[in-house]
Amino acid sequence: MKFRTVLMASAASMLVAPAFAEEEKVLNIYNWSDYIAEDTIEKFEEETGIKVTYDVFDSNEVLEAKLLAGSSGYDIVVPSASFMARQIQAGVFQKLDKSKLPNLENMDGQIMQNVGEYDPGNEHAVVYMWGTTGIGYNVEKVKERLGEDAPTDSLALIFDPANAEKLADCGISLLDAPTEIIPAAMNYLGLDPRSTDPEDFKKGAEAIAAIKPHVRYFHSSQYINDLANGDTCVAMGWSGDVFQARDRADEADNGVSISYTIPKEGALQWFDMLAIPADAKHPENAHKFINFVMDAQITADITNYVWYASANEKAIDLIDGEILEDPGIFPADEVKEKLWVSPVYDAKQDRVLNREWTKAKTGQ
Repeated sequence: MKFRTVLMASAASMLVAPAFAEEEKVLNIYNWSDYIAEDTIEKFEEETGIKVTYDVFDSNEVLEAKLLAGSSGYDIVVPSASFMARQIQAGVFQKLDKSKLPNLENMDGQIMQNVGEYDPGNEHAVVYMWGTTGIGYNVEKVKERLGEDAPTDSLALIFDPANAEKLADCGISLLDAPTEIIPAAMNYLGLDPRSTDPEDFKKGAEAIAAIKPHVRYFHSSQYINDLANGDTCVAMGWSGDVFQARDRADEADNGVSISYTIPKEGALQWFDMLAIPADAKHPENAHKFINFVMDAQITADITNYVWYASANEKAIDLIDGEILEDPGIFPADEVKEKLWVSPVYDAKQDRVLNREWTKAKTGQ
């Protein structure tokens, strides 16, 4: 009788357990700076009643350090695909429950297949936005210093020391991102930007060191406002960031004209991913947010605000024509052929790359 009572009590507790296990209506998100529409979070909170805490970072290295340390406190993070691949191997992320993501059907199958190189079967993440790493520049200031024939369509604008010297007074900035800038310098030198040969890393770093005296700073978010305000005139940066700088300058009506080019030598094509850390405390809410963002209208609203390319096929018709027709956002096929995706660097390669990066930045 006692044994039966225990069984009945145990069964009863199992029946009520889900009620106690229901997640609190809280969601903690860690995303790139300046990378979401003004009303996305508000709309999600209104639709779900889930309160969002939204923090930002400006480099993959910062995000990775938090993730590898564990207990980040975040339920959704947005790593770039090449970083995510090795983070998956380290067990950083949980697999998605695709039954809770009906809006997956909206995603571009070809793009999802491409990022499958980093996440086989797209088991751990979905594409948030994608873009390129190219050149943002102040049209008038560059023309004043380099003339009508300024190589604004080439990596030579930055990596040729003669050009960098002439542009130094108006301000050159580079992303603080070794996995992007060293390969770009390698590409300028005619080397394979996907090479993992330490000698190629060294040559790329030496090209950066050669222009270091003319670079005002290495930073991955400051350049948006500085370009917009005319405080700098050339930046190697992310496509959507440069377009945001252009829009801010236009809104300020300050006489600053900003343009963006994908270098004729080619550029990095990257994918930023929505993923759920393995130790996330609110995975159900995280799935709800990911599905919400994959809604065609929500994705289009974000693209229309941040000017980054969408991987949501159903959202295309809802994106502003000006964005769809901009070759810096949605490149022509012949330009796409020269884009490359970052390799997944192993720990040894990453150490070499970062060591060369530090030497290039510090001159030591």
